[in-house]
Amino acid sequence: MTAGGATHIVDVQPRHAFAAFALLGSVQATLIFTLAAIAVPLPLIGQEFGLRRPDLILLSASYGLTFAGLLLFGGRLADRYGGRRALTAGLLLFAAASAAAPFAAGIGTLLAARLAQGAAAALVAPAAMAVLRIVFPSPAAYGRAMATWGGLSVLGATAGNLLSGVILAWLSWRWTFAVPLVVAVIALALVSRLLPHTAPHRGRTLDLPGALLATVGITLASYGLVVTDVRPWSSAGVLVPLLDGTVLLGAFLYAERRAHDPLLPGHFLLDQRRALALTAIALSACGTAMTSVVLSLHLQQTRDWSPLQTSAAFVPFAIALIASGRAAGPLVIRYGAGAVTTAGLGTGAAGLALLAATGLHAHTPYAYGLLPGLVLLSAGAAASFGGAAVLVTEGVPPQQTGLAGGVLNSAMELGPTVLLALLLSLGSDALSLAATAFALSLTAVLNHRTN
Repeated sequence: MTAGGATHIVDVQPRHAFAAFALLGSVQATLIFTLAAIAVPLPLIGQEFGLRRPDLILLSASYGLTFAGLLLFGGRLADRYGGRRALTAGLLLFAAASAAAPFAAGIGTLLAARLAQGAAAALVAPAAMAVLRIVFPSPAAYGRAMATWGGLSVLGATAGNLLSGVILAWLSWRWTFAVPLVVAVIALALVSRLLPHTAPHRGRTLDLPGALLATVGITLASYGLVVTDVRPWSSAGVLVPLLDGTVLLGAFLYAERRAHDPLLPGHFLLDQRRALALTAIALSACGTAMTSVVLSLHLQQTRDWSPLQTSAAFVPFAIALIASGRAAGPLVIRYGAGAVTTAGLGTGAAGLALLAATGLHAHTPYAYGLLPGLVLLSAGAAASFGGAAVLVTEGVPPQQTGLAGGVLNSAMELGPTVLLALLLSLGSDALSLAATAFALSLTAVLNHRTN
């Protein structure tokens, strides 16, 4: 029991640590799998329900809106009530929403299920990181775990693109929800057997005003950015939610400065190493998400590839992610998290620059035209994620591990939302601009390390 009756930790035997990490890692990857898996079957859903493009955009974004909007509050709930308890509650909601989605008879039911899935994910993701901190109590072991953890999200997104194409080739789009449902049910069955218990940290308040301002502000601003795909930036449909969201986020920052126990302490983001690490995570998430979107559209619309062929094109991408993710832990131990993050940003920037130089044309060879850039990007992104995840959580007290998980996952979610809207709105130069953003971030990291 820590001072003040904060958190009671039950030791985890070393032989159970790997099983606990496998369980938590599978859950984390599944959360992002569920976010990405709807992209490939979206046109078929639109045909079945007779949806217009704005409806499809809203359906595609619904999971991410509640996920990103509620992450900070989910982190506070995990810190306040204990990681395992919050994880169990989130998994129950996630399983229920995943079970309801396949039976949707129209857009209303499916949209509600996706919103509920995102809300559940916002509780599960930071709670999983809070439990992970207890599974690996020593700083060295926790650092190694986080180096691997960083690449799980992008691996989950890639798996979503891969498996959804395979499922569509033989089954209905409704079967894509079987994966999150099965994982959630298995996880619920194993939580009490593999994961340690943590007592509530009763000294923390929930900061409900801050949670409300952050949730509504992030959700509105994110929605405003998402609908730029179907509306001009100058339209009321974009400007109103963007401006309202920005005002609410400004009010949130002001309220947090006056709060006794703020949802997001100001010093947490003022740490320069942490701020640079979050930037690296946001850029890496944006680079991989943008490439997946642009390449999927190119292969299916320009080359007339089937969903299954398109999914197969991402297999080398996934292999490079896995290999780089597995190497991240030992590399962080040997060279440091900063060096691995720097190398990952440089490699990712080189991959994007190569893709931009090659160009997405109908005659561009896949094997020696697109593939080298894809492999470099995925390898760099996984390394960047791994190193940056260690930097974000480094020095964070145990009672703020849920907060760290919420902030880290927010960078993964909001990075693609903000940057993807900006880059894709600029058209064919998006890959070059993304490579430039990677390079600028790399320069900032290098400058910080030399000062």
